Amino acid sequence: MATVILALAAGPGFADGSPGHRYEIELSLDPGGRPDAAAWLADSNPWRARRIVPEAAPVQGDVQYDPDHGWSIRFYGASAEGPDAPETRFDCGPDPVRPGEYVTVTEPDGREYTYRVVGVG
Repeated sequence: MATVILALAAGPGFADGSPGHRYEIELSLDPGGRPDAAAWLADSNPWRARRIVPEAAPVQGDVQYDPDHGWSIRFYGASAEGPDAPETRFDCGPDPVRPGEYVTVTEPDGREYTYRVVGVG
């Protein structure tokens, strides 16, 4: 299991990005460095995630995987709890998850942001 740290690179209202806006996501990576769906399906423990924004407490959540829709994060305390909670989708693209690569994050309202991988550990 690796902790992947993403920092906001660009998006609506953040043309120059914002290193204070981050996600910390626990992922198991396959030998090619991509999120491992088989490991997620086999693991009975939740893969944790946190959203960090300036001047606010971190928001806790967990990683979800759906073979038809890909990877997402379900945040606790959202307007709907449990399986119906709004999800924040993330797409790592075709490249391995490693520092310097980019991830597209789509918020529940449909706004897309680009995050840069700044750490994998």
